[in-house]
Amino acid sequence: MTEATRPAAASFIKKSGPKRLWLDLGDLGDLVNPAGPHEQWQDHGLGLLRTILHQNGVMTDMFSTRQCVSWDEVRARMQAGQYDVLIMNVRSYTYPVAYRSAKIFKEVNPKGIVIAGGLHATVALDEMESVPEFDRIVQGPGEKNIVEIVSDPLSFPRVILGMGARSMEEWPMIDRTLWPKPASKKLAKKFNWPLEPECGWGPPKVATILTSRVCPWQCVFCNENSYIPNMGRRPVEMVIDELNYLDRVYGPLGSVVIHDSMFFQNPSWLEEWIEKYPRKARKAWPYWAAGRADTVRQWPHLFEALIKETNWMTVSIGFESGSDRVLKIINKECTEEDNYFAIDLLHKIADELEAQGRPAPVFWSNIMLGIPGETREDAIKTMRMVKYTRRIMPSISFYAPYPGSALGYQLIAEGKSLMSKENYHRFPDDEKVKGIDYQFYRDLLGGKYDDEVNRGLPEFARQRRSMFLDALAKA
Repeated sequence: MTEATRPAAASFIKKSGPKRLWLDLGDLGDLVNPAGPHEQWQDHGLGLLRTILHQNGVMTDMFSTRQCVSWDEVRARMQAGQYDVLIMNVRSYTYPVAYRSAKIFKEVNPKGIVIAGGLHATVALDEMESVPEFDRIVQGPGEKNIVEIVSDPLSFPRVILGMGARSMEEWPMIDRTLWPKPASKKLAKKFNWPLEPECGWGPPKVATILTSRVCPWQCVFCNENSYIPNMGRRPVEMVIDELNYLDRVYGPLGSVVIHDSMFFQNPSWLEEWIEKYPRKARKAWPYWAAGRADTVRQWPHLFEALIKETNWMTVSIGFESGSDRVLKIINKECTEEDNYFAIDLLHKIADELEAQGRPAPVFWSNIMLGIPGETREDAIKTMRMVKYTRRIMPSISFYAPYPGSALGYQLIAEGKSLMSKENYHRFPDDEKVKGIDYQFYRDLLGGKYDDEVNRGLPEFARQRRSMFLDALAKA
């Protein structure tokens, strides 16, 4: 990293001072004996901000609620550290963990200061302000003023506007050794820390990385645009340099997960990626990345080139629904026709690659059921689309009304949300909205309506599996 990209250190920072704890948030035990691989993903926000702090001499200790198996263990670790400051990056689905952790911290150290930032602080400020244990609440990104906030939190008002970078080019490379470690010998054997574990998207060792931040579309179920304004994309060569570094120092890498909410955007960036990734990377590692059906239809030749020339082997597309009615309800700006175009195009590309003896790309497809206004026929059309798709890893979830999204705000205001600030949850089978017939959806995923789903499908699709309960994922 050059001096030009290093954030300037504040002149008043001292090496000694308050003892600070950054608490990584997640369900208890997820880094001990996790239910699945995605519970083990690392928080890039934590990694980025701790890197900036430590490069500027503002040191923090860190542990994770995911490393603990009980709240007594969380309490004991806080107490043993004798910390003066607690820092947390709070998402809506980790808010209950943050809420309880702040209360425990204050019980252990009544004079301690709690700094809580992250998405939930931005989209649900009223909930954060109602908790007296949150002494300082940081809204939005904070790359540009995190050093000052953590160094002297009492010099700021209770609610602070975090200042973000204009471009990801300004970000330092994350020091991945600042991420939490797996907390059991069994998990440590396959985790590959400070890289991340295999999840079925590609071989280990896995490197997760960001090339862009924020999806510019305005789907009503998503709250990302409420949190961070769009910013310049990380230059292609910086991304490749980081992957080469990770391969050289912690590798060899087996695959990459590009955690962008929307990788398949900005054609000029993607064209440069096609030109440079196969040539400048130490290896053209297969990768997972996200796109949209409408942009695949808009730029089909670019989509095909990315798959064939750069090893985009797991194509994540949020089809969400196979019904035009529902796609309009959620303002997806895609159509049934767009979805089937993308599916057929990947079928064609995959068949061609297999004929050449090369691996076939697959869809990792996000599917949403239980959206208010969805009819039974809409849901059946969605599952018909899933069965039609020949190479698919479906990730099916029941719609969840999170604050910060247009539809979430509406349902919360109408008193129809079954999610509460004490219990935001992502568990697959949870019922999340009043008035939704969840038993119908369980029966649908259990194959009860397979005759209707199969109606009009080609023979190859009718023969595919009918039971999708195992595909239910966290919302």
